[in-house]
Amino acid sequence: MSEIRLSTEGIRYIALFESVTGATVKDCIVEDDRIIYVVKAGDMGAAIGRNGDHINRIKKTVDKQVELVEYSDDPVIFIKNAFGPVTVKSVNITTRKDKRVAYADVSNKEKGLAIGREGKNIGKVKMVAQRHHDIDDVILQ
Repeated sequence: MSEIRLSTEGIRYIALFESVTGATVKDCIVEDDRIIYVVKAGDMGAAIGRNGDHINRIKKTVDKQVELVEYSDDPVIFIKNAFGPVTVKSVNITTRKDKRVAYADVSNKEKGLAIGREGKNIGKVKMVAQRHHDIDDVILQ
């Protein structure tokens, strides 16, 4: 795993998130219109809260879209988690020309959701896979 650098703003968002939810955050990526939190394995329930109370309170406070990814030491499980509601049938990680590439098998019906508007969802998956497991690219099959 490469070293993760957090901005001051990211550290503030982590402190806010942890104080509201009680969940442990491993990483926080701040973009113009959204915040991506990588939550410690097993803390997803606390992060969301009963009926989504915690996550909704965070969204109101920061006035941005908030996305959660549950961390896993296993890169295959981590990539499946990063796709969120999309059902990933399998993930194969290979090394080609010194680059680690993950091939995610997604049904044709869910490909659009996996890619997201303007490629935002697949971009998020690629970014967190690179930050946490040194995977250079994620390709949908």
